[in-house]
Amino acid sequence: MGKRILFSMMLVGMVAFMANPVLAGDNKHLHEAIEHTEEAIEHGEQGHADAVVTHAGVALNHAKMAAKEMHNPHVDEGVTHLEEAVAHGKEGHAEVATKHAKTALMHLKEAH
Repeated sequence: MGKRILFSMMLVGMVAFMANPVLAGDNKHLHEAIEHTEEAIEHGEQGHADAVVTHAGVALNHAKMAAKEMHNPHVDEGVTHLEEAVAHGKEGHAEVATKHAKTALMHLKEAH
């Protein structure tokens, strides 16, 4: 009978995991953060610091929302690097901002 209880508990856990899109990695805010971070990187590689600020800022807002929903250390690191990307982009440092955006992207994708 112990095996039946264990099996039942595992089955319930799997159903709960799959039913919860946040746990299953289907977080809309995380997805949006990744997309805008990729845009920030693309513009940063072209030297457009102002566009890095715009896209990294949108990505940052989405990443913060994802962090509230997911509680994942990779999302937290993504937030930190997006904040740095925005700060350096505002200073006109497209190259440094892009490096931070790339690091943020790595962490966000790891959380996805």
